[in-house]
Amino acid sequence: MKRLIGTIIALFLFLVIAFFSALQPVSSTSKKVPTVGILQLTTHPALDAIHKGIIAGLKTGGYIPGKTVHIDFQNAEADQSNLKSMSDKFNNENVNLMIGIATPSAQSLANVTKKTPIILGAVTDPKGAGLVSNNQKPGNNITGVSDQAPIDAQLALMKQLMPDMKTVGILYTSSDDSATKQYQQFKTAALNSGLKVKSATITSTNDVDQVSQTLVSSVDAVYVPTDNTVASSMQTLVKNATQAKIPVFPAVDTMVKNGGLATISINQYDLGVATGKMAADVLSGKSTPATTPINFVKKGDLVINLKTAKALNITIPQKLIDQAKSKGELIK
Repeated sequence: MKRLIGTIIALFLFLVIAFFSALQPVSSTSKKVPTVGILQLTTHPALDAIHKGIIAGLKTGGYIPGKTVHIDFQNAEADQSNLKSMSDKFNNENVNLMIGIATPSAQSLANVTKKTPIILGAVTDPKGAGLVSNNQKPGNNITGVSDQAPIDAQLALMKQLMPDMKTVGILYTSSDDSATKQYQQFKTAALNSGLKVKSATITSTNDVDQVSQTLVSSVDAVYVPTDNTVASSMQTLVKNATQAKIPVFPAVDTMVKNGGLATISINQYDLGVATGKMAADVLSGKSTPATTPINFVKKGDLVINLKTAKALNITIPQKLIDQAKSKGELIK
């Protein structure tokens, strides 16, 4: 009997403790940690730099990976089927926010959800890519950062370094909406400045060798827009161009590091930081994609590859060298 009474008392005390524990407020440490799904098109220095910047931007907003936010990072390695399956994964697992690095990644994410917030990480033309209805008032679940290149400044740099240039070639991927838009903008600017333009398109990295050999044989310089497929085969393009003594002017700083001659480029890491900060604001409820304008990062830095200039016997004015040293990057 005593044993039974003891058991009843113990059970009663347990229920009392459980009851009062349930009344206690939930501590901040027990709050659910949000999950951010980051989808990157492929492995490439420019996109990798954007990814690093995103993590840094999230941290400035108080979202530290492994502590206050869980990061689910997926790299499609330029495979369209991977983009779809990885986007589906994020959607099925109900992540709190998605980030698409490069236009194809963002488009893939947009195809799987109209509710989960999506932040664009370096998409050149969000409206043209069908991701938002209006760059100033996106209106739905998508907003983000644009990597639209300072084309007028880039063209002016090309003409400064190549004063006798008459024909410029443009190499881009026909299926890349952002690259196509930038190609159209550069072509218009080049024609308006009195230059002749020859265009060449590729569908994959396998095309770069043959297409670039043909292109460099009939132009004075080659311009490459923000194009991840061409960027992945930059060494092949540079090899063929250098053999023909033709300079390549890319839109992105990392492509200059891989052998391009020079550019005025928006810093890819800074683009990522801006993306991460925007994502942090949405996660914390400070903003919503529908009412957050697309962030067009416009400030570019001068990047010059002196090693490439030497290989092409092109003299870089000291004024530009000094500018790259102080406000940009000089690659030796």
